[in-house]
Amino acid sequence: MANENVIAFTDANFDRDVLQSDIPVLVDFWATWCAPCKAIAPLIDTIADEYAGKVKVGKVNVDENQATPGKFGVRGIPTIILFKNGVVLDQVVGAVPKSQLDALIAKAL
Repeated sequence: MANENVIAFTDANFDRDVLQSDIPVLVDFWATWCAPCKAIAPLIDTIADEYAGKVKVGKVNVDENQATPGKFGVRGIPTIILFKNGVVLDQVVGAVPKSQLDALIAKAL
């Protein structure tokens, strides 16, 4: 991942970096072989830059980290889940437009 504002979340760091975060966290569940995931990746980068300091943004590779997606019922990818205070606030599935992601984040701010 080229963007320093996008964090790689793993099964190992998820509790600490997402669930215990003091600011809202937007998590993109993705895989390297997923075309819609690739399509939405630049959007995730843009959001990470725009909301830096207000919202933590990161990705979970579902092939490398299988426990975390299972915990949150991720069945299709990309699934983007917004966490606040350790709980799921909302989520969207699929490559959605930026306006939909902005609206999602607005619920947490």
